[in-house]
Amino acid sequence: MSAGRPLPHESAHLHVQGQAPYIDDLPELAGTLHAALGLSPVAHGKLLSIDVAALRAQPGVFAVLTAAEIPGVNDCGAIIHDEAILAEGLVHYLGQPMFVVLSNDRDTARRVAARAREFVSIEPLPALLTPEQAHDAQRYVVPPMHLQRGEAESALKTAPHRLEDSFHLGGQEQFYLEGQISYAIPKENQSLFVHCSTQHPSEMQHAIAHALGWQVHQVQVECRRMGGGFGGKESQSALFACVASVAAHRFKRPVKLRLDRDDDFMITGRRHCFVHRYRVGYDEQGRLLAACVDMISRAGFSADLSAPVMTRAMCHFDNAYWLPHVDLHGYCARTNTQSNTAFRGFGGPQGALAVEVILDSVARRLGLDPLDVRLANLYGQTERNVTPYGQVVDDNILPDLLAELARSSDYRARRQAIAAFNQSSPVLKKGLALTPVKFGISFNVVHLNQAGALVHVYNDGSILVNHGGTEMGQGLNTKVAQMVAHTLGVAPERVRVTATDTSKVANTSATAASTGSDLNGKAAADAARQIKERLQAHLAHKHQLAPDSILFENDQVHVGAQTLPFEAAVMDAYLARVQLWSDGFYATPGLHWDRETMQGHPFYYFAYGAAVSEVLVDTLTGEWKLLRADVLHDVGQSINPAIDMGQIEGGFIQGMGWLTSEELYWHPTSGRLMTHAPSTYKIPTASDCPADFRVQLFDNLNRQDTVYRSKAVGEPPLLLPFSVFLALRDAISSVGQHRVDPPLRAPATPEAILDALDAVKLATP
Repeated sequence: MSAGRPLPHESAHLHVQGQAPYIDDLPELAGTLHAALGLSPVAHGKLLSIDVAALRAQPGVFAVLTAAEIPGVNDCGAIIHDEAILAEGLVHYLGQPMFVVLSNDRDTARRVAARAREFVSIEPLPALLTPEQAHDAQRYVVPPMHLQRGEAESALKTAPHRLEDSFHLGGQEQFYLEGQISYAIPKENQSLFVHCSTQHPSEMQHAIAHALGWQVHQVQVECRRMGGGFGGKESQSALFACVASVAAHRFKRPVKLRLDRDDDFMITGRRHCFVHRYRVGYDEQGRLLAACVDMISRAGFSADLSAPVMTRAMCHFDNAYWLPHVDLHGYCARTNTQSNTAFRGFGGPQGALAVEVILDSVARRLGLDPLDVRLANLYGQTERNVTPYGQVVDDNILPDLLAELARSSDYRARRQAIAAFNQSSPVLKKGLALTPVKFGISFNVVHLNQAGALVHVYNDGSILVNHGGTEMGQGLNTKVAQMVAHTLGVAPERVRVTATDTSKVANTSATAASTGSDLNGKAAADAARQIKERLQAHLAHKHQLAPDSILFENDQVHVGAQTLPFEAAVMDAYLARVQLWSDGFYATPGLHWDRETMQGHPFYYFAYGAAVSEVLVDTLTGEWKLLRADVLHDVGQSINPAIDMGQIEGGFIQGMGWLTSEELYWHPTSGRLMTHAPSTYKIPTASDCPADFRVQLFDNLNRQDTVYRSKAVGEPPLLLPFSVFLALRDAISSVGQHRVDPPLRAPATPEAILDALDAVKLATP
């Protein structure tokens, strides 16, 4: 059996030897030009002129491109066409590309482009730099959204207890190891071949075609692998693909555009910052009776994917809890900063953390264990099981999962031990938290939930697979290969997965929303199934047997009493002119969504999990350490336990970084992103991993007919470290004997922790 085995990543041996070629590793063709972008030095202004002649006169410059040289549409907006490839008329943020410098030498192009301020004339305009400023001015990239169930205002008035507060939640840089890069190569008869580090080759194909005024079939986009994506290469690789392609077509030479890390930070967007303003009502057991919430996100200067991100945030506000009366408003604030985009979780983490912070505060005000308050609000398995957007939670395993984790982690005993420790420790304080996860799986735009694949079986028994998903290190190709091998009953070593290529599988969806394995694994298995059925039909006819009596397993084909090597059966079919390749297709069933009413069935199923985190905080410095983390996560029946464990561990640490150290800071008057390099932006390192890190997979089969009855594992684990943030709140709260709610913002940097400690001390009687 090939599925269910902890096989290594298909490129692991290449990764560790440094032999896995990424786009910048590919040999450059003769005549390759290097492109660099000239960036706006102001956050908002009228672009009066660009001195192209002076730029072209700089030593080593081959050519300069501006918006005027784009032959097609000067736009690369993902949904709404509101994002120029190169600025034209106005600049909307500090760092917006205005022109392109081309040179035979990359450093020359970069050095000239870096002097952009010398060659442009811009009349500054007032800028809105924070989501609060934009919200107060009612400046949004899309109309406000509203999700309602019941009568929240009435329920709030009659609730025994009420709470009103706000919570500031920072964004997060994707910080992929490989930055944005595109390499465009002119081909014959008005066509282009483009190597692009992207999660969405088909969208890049379309964006390039539109920029050139071409038909889509004139553009071929290929991506063998990315050095990380996390959502940052879903829509935002388009600008760089378009720039390289326009230049390559204009000058009939290959053009490479590879961003420097600082420029990548300055140009591209990231996870949306959120401001939550909430009013809730609750009873003596901590059950939420009403929730009125305004969610304000920093969309940036254009729409990009902000609307679906906000939709998912609102649809995940409930997280694991039954909420009888809700009134949610979502505002995508238009700011003069980089346009924010997809990031692992796609708004779900921002929405779900809000209700966890609320429940944590409710528990503290009532003097209850936060776990007991969470259990009191939990979705039921047969009742109290309908989400605010109308989907029935009919696969809820959280009661059993939480009970198992509370027992295996000794949560109750550790809670008592930590209380005793804090009583005797005046400076160092410990905190503990257990938080659940319920995460919906599917694109919330229904038509994106489809995938195609091609499977070729060669007459020596080797197998080649091509599918529409992209490999960004997450192991998608490994899982797809395992499913093809599993379907055909052969060893996975027979299967090879090739680069994602728009000329092979057309009209693909992005590899995002945790759907990569679900969609592409199903499509590839469908193609393999068709080939298997043809082989069965051929052998059954030849040997006068029923087709379903012919079995494929362990690299062999059992035909009655006879056993054939797989390659012998394939060769026999080839000689009989049986088709040994097939296309496969999959569309997720049962999905529907009304974006106006925000009601429907947007998710095929839910993935569940929970984590317990224990932290130690130094109350004098704000420094802290994660002492232990216990994770129990639901991946259904795992296709590859080793890859799934890696995804869970990686997602946990990435989410912890978002909530504790990865602080984004824009200068309050210039709008310059000050945290634009590893020197100022702090992602977690190996030393931040807990010494005691216990990760287990919950034993479970997906009720839905997913590939191998597995569940998505890309995004849900990122919500598990909510427990780290809330454990920090717990430790800070102990300074005030848990009588004062800590006003801890995220990320919980040492400065934020000290601010919260000071507030608790001041408010403690």
